[in-house]
Amino acid sequence: MNVALPALVVFVLLLPGFIARSRIKRAERLSLDYSPFGQVVTEAVVWAAGLHLVWVAATNAFTIWQFRPDIALTLLSADTSVQTQALHAVAAQAPWVTLYLVTLLAAAYLVPSALRRFISWRRLDRLGSPWGAWLRFSGAPWYYLLSGADFPRGRSPDLIAISAIVSVAGKPYLYSGILDDYYLDQDGRLDRLILEQVMRRPLDRDKPGTETPDDGSRFYPIDGDYFVLRYSEAITLNVEYILLARADDVRGSQPLS
Repeated sequence: MNVALPALVVFVLLLPGFIARSRIKRAERLSLDYSPFGQVVTEAVVWAAGLHLVWVAATNAFTIWQFRPDIALTLLSADTSVQTQALHAVAAQAPWVTLYLVTLLAAAYLVPSALRRFISWRRLDRLGSPWGAWLRFSGAPWYYLLSGADFPRGRSPDLIAISAIVSVAGKPYLYSGILDDYYLDQDGRLDRLILEQVMRRPLDRDKPGTETPDDGSRFYPIDGDYFVLRYSEAITLNVEYILLARADDVRGSQPLS
């Protein structure tokens, strides 16, 4: 037990850090995390240290139980007799220790999740934000591109138009529609786009010497409520952010009589 107990204690102490690290990240990859091992451990240790400091301070301030660092350190000892004494001391305060660990694990799950939502809500992670370099979620490029998250609050796009060139029977067609949703695969790659109000036209009509009108009459509407476009079938993809004019802006731009 002299070897297994310290390893178990270290695992329990660091577990909140690993949970918090996974909850604060906005990652599009659902498979294995290929981040460098040293980076993962360092981030987990920092989170665990911060959470334990807050919880120990709160415990000392608001409960009758006082943190005993001497007991915590003796649990890491390789001496069996010292470990036994430390275990008896912990067992005598089992309810408080259990409450401490349960609430700490709950906080490690909930607090980073709430913090991530707050960062996204306040757009603190967008490009151009003073905090963007520190708070930007590096593992979510499609989130920023297809949600308009890089726009300031109050200036988010009302619509996101998608145009894609798709080869159909060896001929290139231009598909255009309004983005409704998008899905990623397990490795974080874009899998498919869900579009509304989709139209298409063959690109061979744009060849030199072919007269085509400049309006939308050269597009053919596609019947249906939703159109599923697989990203693997798209040759190119164009994203356009559309911001509709607000009523207040329109009234403010009218000349005074």
